[in-house]
Amino acid sequence: MAENNLKKMRERLLMSKSELARKAGVSVLTIDRIEKNGKCRMETKRKILLALGLSLDEKHKVFSDDEE
Repeated sequence: MAENNLKKMRERLLMSKSELARKAGVSVLTIDRIEKNGKCRMETKRKILLALGLSLDEKHKVFSDDEE
C-alpha cells in the first residue's frame, strides 16, 4: 500500500478535510480516500500540493510513492 503524509501535513497546517478539498478543487471523499490508502492520480496530487502551499518539487514531503 502506498504511504503518504497527507493527514499529518494537513493537520500540521490546521486544515480540515473540507478546507483542503475546497482549496484543491476535489471532494472531501477524495481527500479521505487518499489519507486512508494513499493512491490518487498525478493531477490530484498536483492540486493537493498547491492547496497545501507546496511546490511540485516538494512532492516527497506528502507523497512518498513515485509510481506516477
